[in-house]
Amino acid sequence: MIRLLASVASAAALWSGTVAAQDAAKPDPAKGKNIASQVCAACHAADGNSAAAANPKLAGQGYDYLHKQLVNFQAQGGKKAERDNAVMAGMTANLSPADMKNIAAYYASQKLIPASAKDKELASLGQKIYRGGNAASGVAACAGCHGPTGMGIPSQYPRISGQFAEYVELQLKAFRAGTRANDPNGMMRGVAVRMSDREIQAVAEYVAGLR
Repeated sequence: MIRLLASVASAAALWSGTVAAQDAAKPDPAKGKNIASQVCAACHAADGNSAAAANPKLAGQGYDYLHKQLVNFQAQGGKKAERDNAVMAGMTANLSPADMKNIAAYYASQKLIPASAKDKELASLGQKIYRGGNAASGVAACAGCHGPTGMGIPSQYPRISGQFAEYVELQLKAFRAGTRANDPNGMMRGVAVRMSDREIQAVAEYVAGLR
């Protein structure tokens, strides 16, 4: 009888552990929503459609990209965060690995309310660079990685269509200056360092209105 009870207990523990592992591995958007409403909504809005251009729109962004950024903002193992941002460091400091997965899943499931281009002339220049790059300066076409409609490639490159022009400009300049360095293999830094201020502004303006 004792052996039977021990066997049942062992099986139950194994099953419980398996379920727990599955739960930990699978992100939960509902839990992410609860956390986002308390931690993220003030800057990024409850549904990820930020009203302030300084704060990026998160709605509809790829899960993998969102999760990577959250992880990169958090200082781990006594090391400096890969993506240095004082505000986001504070916001992510107390998030568990599961919290970050859940938040990423929630915002990825939301519908983007896109920004818009405001300067036609600038957007026209941006379109040329986005689609064809600049052979003279060695700037690669943005569409090569982010796609012709700016939707990105899940798990590799982020969606940039409909993002605030102001935010995109800031990030491109940060990549150019090297103050943002969490791009795989330095890809974005390699592109941005070849771009002029006007080219950066033009691309940012174009992607804001890209659909």
